Amino acid sequence: MDINAPDVVAEVTAAFARYETALTTNDVATLDELFWDGPHTIRYGLGENLYGPAEIAAFRAGRSPVGLTRTLARTQITAYGRDTAIAATLFHRATAPGKIGRQMQTWVRMAEGWRVVAAHVSLIDG
Repeated sequence: MDINAPDVVAEVTAAFARYETALTTNDVATLDELFWDGPHTIRYGLGENLYGPAEIAAFRAGRSPVGLTRTLARTQITAYGRDTAIAATLFHRATAPGKIGRQMQTWVRMAEGWRVVAAHVSLIDG
């Protein structure tokens, strides 16, 4: 298995950057697009466990757009072969002083492009 093929890492890095921009600008349509529209997609958030695209989309549609700006640290994209990658990052938000956010996403190359199939977001004391 080819680990971290440069072209694959570049593709996932671009998809991750697109996701981050959509997240911090509350671009719900792009966020919905970047999560796989399949029954096995999961997103564990700070206070919610979401299974499938309908639950994830409903959460996004109902979330407040206030306080989404964040600063990323130690972002790491690791590609496993040509069709799977993990994106992991730490983040800080002014709305959560003293906390460190952690985010992990599993990205898979689908026919329509790179999509998140599993995500987990959490906060710890920092």
